[in-house]
This record gives sequence, structure tokens and C-alpha cells, in this order.
Amino acid sequence: MSCEMFGKDIYVKRRADLKHKINNGIALFLGNGEASINYTDNTYNFRQDSTFIYFFGIRQPDLAAIIDFDSGEEMIFGNELNIDDIIWTGQQPTIADYAKQCGIEQTLPLHQLSAYVKKCASQGRKIHYLPQYRGHNILKMEQLFGWSTNQIVNGVSIELIKAVVDLRSVKNTEEIIEIEAACAIGYEMHTTAMRMVMRAQNEHQIHSMVDSIPLKYGGATSFATILTQNGQTLHNHFHDKPIRPGRLMLVDAGAETAMGYASDFTRTFPVNGKFTSRQKDIYQIVLDANNRAAELAAPGKTYKSVHLECCKLIASRLSDLGLMRGNIDDAVAAGAHALFLPHGLGHMMGLDVHDMENLGQEYVGFDTTTKPVEQFGTSSLRMGRTLQPGFVVTDEPGIYFIPELVAKWRREQTNAEFINFDKVEQYLDFGGVRIEDDLLITESGVRRLGKQRIPATVDDVEAEIAKGL
Repeated sequence: MSCEMFGKDIYVKRRADLKHKINNGIALFLGNGEASINYTDNTYNFRQDSTFIYFFGIRQPDLAAIIDFDSGEEMIFGNELNIDDIIWTGQQPTIADYAKQCGIEQTLPLHQLSAYVKKCASQGRKIHYLPQYRGHNILKMEQLFGWSTNQIVNGVSIELIKAVVDLRSVKNTEEIIEIEAACAIGYEMHTTAMRMVMRAQNEHQIHSMVDSIPLKYGGATSFATILTQNGQTLHNHFHDKPIRPGRLMLVDAGAETAMGYASDFTRTFPVNGKFTSRQKDIYQIVLDANNRAAELAAPGKTYKSVHLECCKLIASRLSDLGLMRGNIDDAVAAGAHALFLPHGLGHMMGLDVHDMENLGQEYVGFDTTTKPVEQFGTSSLRMGRTLQPGFVVTDEPGIYFIPELVAKWRREQTNAEFINFDKVEQYLDFGGVRIEDDLLITESGVRRLGKQRIPATVDDVEAEIAKGL
């Protein structure tokens, strides 16, 4: 298991900051365990819970931690390796060794956790815990509390959620360095795909090479790579198609460093090496929307307002092409643009590629003044809240021609006053375009993360593809 960690003082400070936000009860943090693929001993690559990494840094399975807000005590629960373990894994640092690396002196065997939690509960003390996204941990909590699954799900601590979101949302210098490292790997992943596309026979060949790149840096992909000539399917994880002349290849891929920090980029490029005039028209709209978001995003602005401005740009430019019509502000207010952009502009990013999404999007992506929208398209906006320095967000507008959605809207005459369906149907073989960068909100605006931007202009993309010949 990886044991790369920041310096001890960082974890000590993070826990101290949490103690300043909550002043009673205890917080229980469950680390993740191994997850089996098809039998017990054949497991997926282990991934520690991100909040556990944030406060404790230890990426070993089957750990738990307690922070006592009344006494200030901190402790790690876990089992030491025995000889049966060691003959398979080799000698490893002890739980106490790991705990000292994050500034905790007190460690106990895992079996003592239940008695500790039940004692606190019997004393009427508040037990704070976060939402659990793995069934195995829900079962552990049932055993700890003697509660049903519904009670576990409904008993999460909103106070702890909000405190964790406040802390994890603002990235410090060390975190930005790690995210930049993930971005450097992401750059190599995407330029590799571009350089391969005219030599590859099928999507699998490119996908396998792209996914191998993070491994040589001790990391992994930050999510399941999307690499497809059918970019109109937003999360298309099938890579089984032969390269077909005239298509656009959409690659949505990112890296996760050995420390757990993510990057997330998308590029779309022509498999023939040159954009057609029609492809270039749609691509340029998406690129202009991406650039516009980077211009608009700044501290004090809501990302929802940036999203809506990008929607207006896309609608206006689609109107110039004859695909939309009518008043642009009215069209966006009605959600007509969502025929072409049925998702949000972006999301938080950090230790999770969709940072903290398991804690509840209403807390992570929204705030007291900016609430989620129920309207189709904008309802998928994961990040709408007021931006602050230190936030890392993705900027990923797109335009997609989804035959099934077009057919449904035409049949039901949805937003017919704003959509030229006859013209749209001429694009049903187009696919989709998405362009995604990672933005750091600074004191004065934004900075694109990564030492150099992945080729994005039409000329730069075509030049990068040509390097592979």
C-alpha cells in the first residue's frame, strides 16, 4: 500500500481546524476496506476514503479514527499484521508508525472501536459521522450502533458535513502542487491520444495507452476514462469501435497521483487529423464557451452565473448557425439550450475528481444564497456556489447532438419556438464536443492548472495530431 504523506503538521492543523468548527461529541471516521472483484482474495486496487486521507493521510485498509471534540483526544483504531499476513505482504510499518506520521500518538486494536463508540452513545454524547457510500462500511456502522440501515443513513451529521466541506473546499499550496502533478500526467494522457489517433485501428488501442500513463508515475486514473467516437453519449465507457473516417474522438480522462489528488480534462479532435468546416464551427463555439468561463470566474461570483453566461454564448452561436432561434435570454431561461448542453459547466475537484460528492451536492456545490435548479440541464450543474480563492473547479462546456433526445423534444414540441428541428436533424450523425480544463480560483480571477495547456485551439489540436505521423 502507498504510504506517501504530507508533513505531520499539515494533518495536525487540519484536525485542529475541524475542532474549531465543532465543539461537542466525537467524530467517527471509517477508512475503507479491501473490495473483492469475484472472490475474497482477488481485490480491486485499494483506494482509501478521501476524507480519511485528508485528516489522517494513512492509506491502509481497515482503519478507523476518532476525534473527541470535548477532550481534544485523537486516536487511530486498526489491527497490526500477524505472521500469516506478513508472509503474503512482507513486513510493513505498524499502525503506531503510521499514526505518528500524521501526529497521533494513541492507537488501539480495531475490535475496541465498538466498545468505545457504544460507551460514548450510552453517555448521551453526540456521535458525528459522514454519509457512507460503501455497503461494507454501512454494515460496520450497523454493528457499532445496533441501528438499521435507514437509521445509519438518516443519522449523518450535517454539522460535520458542513465543516468538512468548508475545510476541503479551499486547497492549500501543497494540495495545488499535487493537483498540478496530476495535471502534468493528464497532459501526457491527452497528447498521447491525439498523436495516436491517425495510426490506431480501434479505440481500444488508444484507450489502453492512455490508461497506462498514470501507472508509470505511481498513480492511477482518477475515474473511468471516456474515449469514444460517439461523444453524444456523455459518459460513454465503451471503447470497442474501429476508427471511422470523419468522426470526432472525445477523450475525457484524468490522473490521480500517489497522494490521491486528481486532474480531469476533456479534449475532442478529428480522427482524420483535420476538422471539417462543420466540425470546426461547433468546436469553436465550445472552445469560446470554455474560454469565456475562465474569463468570468472570479472570487465573489457564483459558478451558476458563469454557467448561465456560457449557455447564452452557446445558444447565441447556435442561433447564428440556424440551429436555434428567438430571443437568446428567453431561450436559456426556458432551458432550450439543454437540448445541446444537458449538463453543468463543472464541478469541484481535489482528492475526488468530483470532490466530496459523497457528502451531498447541496452542501458541496451550493450555499445559502445559491440553490440547485430543477430545470432539465441546469439540474445537472454540480457546482453553482459563490467562488472563493483556493477552490479548484472544472470548466467543461459541450455541445452534443443526441438523436434520442432530439426525437423526444420534436415529438413533444419541447421549446419548439427556440429550436429549428429541421436543421438540428441534419446534425444527428455529428456526435459531440466537450472541452474541459481545471481552474484554480485565485485572489483576482482564475489560473488554468498545468504548466501548459493541453492543445485546445483548432490549429494546435491539428498540429498535435500531426506529431504522431
